[in-house]
Amino acid sequence: MGEVMPFPKNLIDNHELIADLCRFAEGIFSEQEVKKRHRLPDAIWQQMADDDLLVEKIEAEKVRRIRDGSAKRELAQKHIVRAPNVLGSIMDNPDANERHRVDAIKTLDSLAANGPEKAPAADRFIISIHLGADVEHYNKSRTIDANDPDDITSNVSAAITTTKKDDDE
Repeated sequence: MGEVMPFPKNLIDNHELIADLCRFAEGIFSEQEVKKRHRLPDAIWQQMADDDLLVEKIEAEKVRRIRDGSAKRELAQKHIVRAPNVLGSIMDNPDANERHRVDAIKTLDSLAANGPEKAPAADRFIISIHLGADVEHYNKSRTIDANDPDDITSNVSAAITTTKKDDDE
């Protein structure tokens, strides 16, 4: 029962564990969440604080997360999920100022909406090539999008195909 478990060195190379330990340090995850997610016994948890290399990697990851905004974004996501309850209590409070109630309703409506009407207008480039009576149109998104349809209309290719068949005969 008093056995000391050896510290597994493979934990040092586990980037997901290191990121979760950063989230624990930032208050995003609890100790129980990290232990459960990575199946860490209490003995290993205690030994992790004594491993200097692991602590260095965690500190480096914390700096990286701060610099790229991950820490701020995840903390904000953790707190924003409480917003609908707060807004709902303002909206339902008959003693609240009407303006505050209406603002709460509008904000809840914008939080609830996730349909295409809330999507920003995409930048597109449109090219039209006029070749006498033939016109070729290109209508594509500026960003790379696999779901963007090929909006290319061309009378030129049909004219070339027709001309080619006539020449062959």
